Amino acid sequence: MTCASCVARVERALRAAPGVAEASVNLATETARITAGPGAAVADADWQARLRRTVRDAGYAPRSPDEAARAAAQTGPWTGFAPVAAGLLLSAPLVAPMLLAPFGLHLLLPAWLQLLLAAPVQLGLGAHFYRAGWHAVRAGAGNMDLLVALGTSAAFGLSLWLWATAAPGDMPHLYFETSAVVVTLVRFGKWLEARTKRGTTAAIRALQALRPDTARVLRRGKEVVLPAAELLPGDRVIVLPGERFPADGTLEEGRSQADESLLTGEPLPLDKQPGDRLTGGAVNGDGRIVMAVTATGAETVLARIVRLVEDAQATKPPLQRLVDRVAAVFVPTVLGIAALTAAGWWLAGAGAEAALVHAVAVLVIACPCALGLATPAALMAGTGAAARRGILVRDAEALERARRVDTVAFDKTGTLTLGRPRLLGVHPVPGADAGALLRAAAALQAGSEHPLARAVLAAVAERADHAAGAIEIGRAHV
Repeated sequence: MTCASCVARVERALRAAPGVAEASVNLATETARITAGPGAAVADADWQARLRRTVRDAGYAPRSPDEAARAAAQTGPWTGFAPVAAGLLLSAPLVAPMLLAPFGLHLLLPAWLQLLLAAPVQLGLGAHFYRAGWHAVRAGAGNMDLLVALGTSAAFGLSLWLWATAAPGDMPHLYFETSAVVVTLVRFGKWLEARTKRGTTAAIRALQALRPDTARVLRRGKEVVLPAAELLPGDRVIVLPGERFPADGTLEEGRSQADESLLTGEPLPLDKQPGDRLTGGAVNGDGRIVMAVTATGAETVLARIVRLVEDAQATKPPLQRLVDRVAAVFVPTVLGIAALTAAGWWLAGAGAEAALVHAVAVLVIACPCALGLATPAALMAGTGAAARRGILVRDAEALERARRVDTVAFDKTGTLTLGRPRLLGVHPVPGADAGALLRAAAALQAGSEHPLARAVLAAVAERADHAAGAIEIGRAHV
């Protein structure tokens, strides 16, 4: 999907599908949340296949959450930039004469060279807009891609016509740079949007990464390493010091502490004894323990937290619903305004060329991509930033209403913490060296995973970094 008009079209198609009571499509997350109606066989593979076919018939390629997650894992910060870079390189010579003209440098390129530079951009990079626009036309709707395709094609075609009908030796005013620059900049904008969307889902990926990939399961007295996704309630799992609990469970053997700051924000670990509950994703302390699994997969506390964040990002606040209603009629309205603009300039006697140029300006400037992306992207960024700081937002409407909050009361035991302790100072007895004592304490606790031990080790490392910096500064001064 590329704009809010795409969202409206997919929602219309899904709502018309049998067994669907409600459908909500999010442009930023590229997901659809479907509420099944009475009697709908949600677990039926055929029903799910029909929904996927419905999305495909609307002109889009459906992807399962697993497929989307794998695709996101394979992308980097510069993924997809190569076509944009090619467009920038090809468009630069077309734009350069306009930038140099105010300085008295007139370096207008010959028409054949302008065509040679603009054609790969229009027909290569612009092929995406032609395909998406054609799908929209077949579905009886319009979208941003249709506006870009029509506007740039008009500029490109007008340039060809003016060049072909020009008198021999004349150099008409061509608009090849308009089509090339618009295609390139829109593709550049879509690349930036994709990069932004990948960043806004980082909070969910960070929460999901808290669960370890494997677990040591006791079977007939032997340890067997299995994927954490294959754990079942009742399995007995060994967790070593410093490891995360792979699922929810209860402590059967051993004693330890559990760092549950991901849930509570408390900086100190909680003592755990046989019979106590353990939360998947929390960090085991300095004891080797055996736990009995009580909940796995989507039933764990961590999975419910992830689901809560996903629900908050997927729901639509009142403002987004208003934007979607506007977007549903936006593209047809823009096409009508462009047609009226062309007709008005032509009837005013400006000529067909001027009328077409002004109509192209309306089509290109009115691309509604930001209309449908701004609100969901802002919501994703807000809920993601809150999740990284331990704040869970119930839904998007709650986040929207939070702007009216002027007082917050924290039900906390006196302090708000970062979830980890920090060594603030060392106070040795008279005659003792503070640095030596700190290094000795760090040496004694080097093998411990206790949060207080890690605080001591972090303080030693910080002092070592400061000392190294002082030595480098001293050498530079000498």
